[in-house]
Amino acid sequence: MDKITKSVLAVVAIAIFLIGLNFGSESDTSSTNLPQFNESNPVENAAGNNILREFNNAIVNIAELTNPTVVTINTTQTVRQRQQSPFSLFFNDPRFDQEREFQRQGLGSGIIVSEDGYIITNNHVIDNADEIRITMYNGEELDAEIVGTDPGSDIAVLKVDGSNFKAITFGNSDRLQVGEMVFAIGSPLSPDLANTVSMGIVSASGRSAIGLSQFENYIQTDAAINPGNSGGPLINVDGELVGINTAIATRSGGSQGIGFAIPVNMARNVMESLITDGRVARGYMGIGWGGDVDRTMARALGMTTPRGFVVGDVVDGGPADQAGLMEGDVVVKLNGEQVRDFSEFRIAIANKEPGSEVEIEVFRDGESQTLNVTLGELDPEEIASTLSPSEMDELKEELGFTVDELTDNIRRQLNLEPQVTGVIVNEISQASRAYRQGLRRGDVISQVAGTAVTTPDEFYGSIRALIQDGTDVALLRVNRQGRNMFIAFEL
Repeated sequence: MDKITKSVLAVVAIAIFLIGLNFGSESDTSSTNLPQFNESNPVENAAGNNILREFNNAIVNIAELTNPTVVTINTTQTVRQRQQSPFSLFFNDPRFDQEREFQRQGLGSGIIVSEDGYIITNNHVIDNADEIRITMYNGEELDAEIVGTDPGSDIAVLKVDGSNFKAITFGNSDRLQVGEMVFAIGSPLSPDLANTVSMGIVSASGRSAIGLSQFENYIQTDAAINPGNSGGPLINVDGELVGINTAIATRSGGSQGIGFAIPVNMARNVMESLITDGRVARGYMGIGWGGDVDRTMARALGMTTPRGFVVGDVVDGGPADQAGLMEGDVVVKLNGEQVRDFSEFRIAIANKEPGSEVEIEVFRDGESQTLNVTLGELDPEEIASTLSPSEMDELKEELGFTVDELTDNIRRQLNLEPQVTGVIVNEISQASRAYRQGLRRGDVISQVAGTAVTTPDEFYGSIRALIQDGTDVALLRVNRQGRNMFIAFEL
């Protein structure tokens, strides 16, 4: 067989092989009955498609613009916990208890606000942390130091070394409208989910009495916010920062469409004070809340419409007292603007500079009067020790019992010696942890974790301080029918 013949046969053999492959392919295709896929865009010519594409691209652009400004915050806290010994139970003496130490990890989010590395976040994200580690959008990890904290507003400022960081652009939260589209970015639930973007709307503004901080004026949103999102940004459609995501209202532990963010205007004022002065100076009037003005109260006071709030206590010698404000006055305007309620008024006063003058319009004895008040400075310790009504209710519910002042009348009824001081347990649920550990109605609590308490405010403040410090057990010194004892229960 010559070479040409061999070549032809080889070509034919290859052709037959390829045809066989092709037949096999066709046979396989027909046997599996694969559908005919449409490679064209089925909505290429649909009405409004261009609008949807532009809308989609706008969202993508917002995410690309802002994501590099959002960081993940990992914290480590050394916690010392008292471990109850069987001997302490047997002898009713906590001195047998032992202390153990462990590391508690925390997770949150933050926002780069300047090219030189300033970061804003929530105070509760880094509170009591021994170590703060920042993970940037590009995966770089940096140590952060605390510049300043403000528990009253739940704002903290951190600093990382470096330069040329991508910083977010500030918006104006006063211009936000209900229904406006917003985006939340953060690290929900895990560092592995860093820079998660969710979308929603502004559900409401001016939310207060939530029980999260002393100065509450939250933006409410249905953008998905979960644990780990705290401290991250709420962003408008222009890619501007309009809020600091702070908390959620939930019955499941996860997002249920009710999230709260601190307005950026409020957060920015606090941040700038912390950076320049290391603290926040707040205005102070020296009045207490005496009640809301509903329709019934308005009729009783001779007002045509319900508005403002009733002044309760007036601090002797305080700014309000010096200006002539009296208990029972109804505050209706601040600097010419209508006052909705005490919470709104309190925040507005706190945001003023100490020493500045404000104009207050009050309703007194059927007439309107105008008073000029020169503000003092609010004591930071007063902020830390004072619980809002909603915080107090929440803490009482969590404890399962309430305490009252130990009055002279109660002393006589209980036959207490004059040297016995403290607060008296008024009501206690049998399902509470404190009851199961032995606390009873009528017990007088004189100490919390070794610190003397003489008023209900001091007691609840001490309990809250334990919780904030990460302590999960409260040790009480109790007087019962003249006998002193110790009772410990889990918080």
